[in-house]
Amino acid sequence: MRSLAMRLMGQLMRRSMLGLMRGLIRGGARGLTATLAPCLLLALGLLSGAARAHEMSMAEMQVRETAPGEFIWQWTASEKRAANEVLTPVWPDGCRAEGLNLHCGKDGLRGAFTMEGVGKQYSAAMVKVFWVDGQTRVYTLTASQPTVQLFGSADDRRGMGEIAYAYTVLGVEHILSGIDHLMFVIGLLFLVGFRRQLFWTITAFTAAHSLTLASSALGWLALRPPPVEATIALSIVLVAGEALHKRETLARRWPAMVAFLFGLVHGLGFAGALREIGLPQEHLLVALLSFNVGVETGQLLTVGACWLLWRVAARWPRLAKLRTALLYAIGTAAAYWSWLRIAAIVA
Repeated sequence: MRSLAMRLMGQLMRRSMLGLMRGLIRGGARGLTATLAPCLLLALGLLSGAARAHEMSMAEMQVRETAPGEFIWQWTASEKRAANEVLTPVWPDGCRAEGLNLHCGKDGLRGAFTMEGVGKQYSAAMVKVFWVDGQTRVYTLTASQPTVQLFGSADDRRGMGEIAYAYTVLGVEHILSGIDHLMFVIGLLFLVGFRRQLFWTITAFTAAHSLTLASSALGWLALRPPPVEATIALSIVLVAGEALHKRETLARRWPAMVAFLFGLVHGLGFAGALREIGLPQEHLLVALLSFNVGVETGQLLTVGACWLLWRVAARWPRLAKLRTALLYAIGTAAAYWSWLRIAAIVA
């Protein structure tokens, strides 16, 4: 069964890549329908950030307790500008910083810890705290949640409700900043249209990536990130290529099956982001479920925004002429990511 699915995926990939390349060579302009042209505004915004793909921009900090109440801290990794130029840690009351040394006294590292500047150059800051007793905890701060509560030890005393809220917000942020995931969803909208079939297509995609997200986050399934990222990019090429023509292909007859197959891979991409964020030891299943709910919420917001734009833009039929150009733009960007990611695997 798995080999059959892989063969079907391979055939779809080859057909879609060839169709996309032939269309680019001809500069074709066909299939101009108004069904989903309003998603142009959303997709162009996504394409403007194409170089980022779907990864969150993350800065990492380490805080190490050397003796009770005494710490040293430093930035250990950053993807853009030096983290200390754009991010400023605000330590809990009772802690005093002297350079990279932090003195917290008998109460220890306890209270509200804030990261100023998060959400601008960096979408998140991951803080790893190594306690003197050998335990480690990871905290993730974002623009919507720049403050976390520290308890003077590795114990996480956040309640179930607080964890559920925090990870729901992180899930929404991840999907809305995940350019390639959103481009795949928009490609499905172009392929299926706002018809009853769209419900089953989105449901299949949701079920599939929920399955692999949970399996990977719980340690039941592990795959190297580079092949996963390359396959995600290729999935966008597929839906863009299939949406460019109206032939009764496998993707058009059974879009839910295609969405399910590639949803399994997208779920592994979500799991990679969740591993970077970290899961609390307490209420682990609540955090996992909440993150998935946040991803689904962001996905539904995207579909809803496209539907509203479609209703509003129905008054301007000329927007239909942009549909083909937009699909070529999505397919070209995804093909470019595909070559980069495949080259990274080979290298």
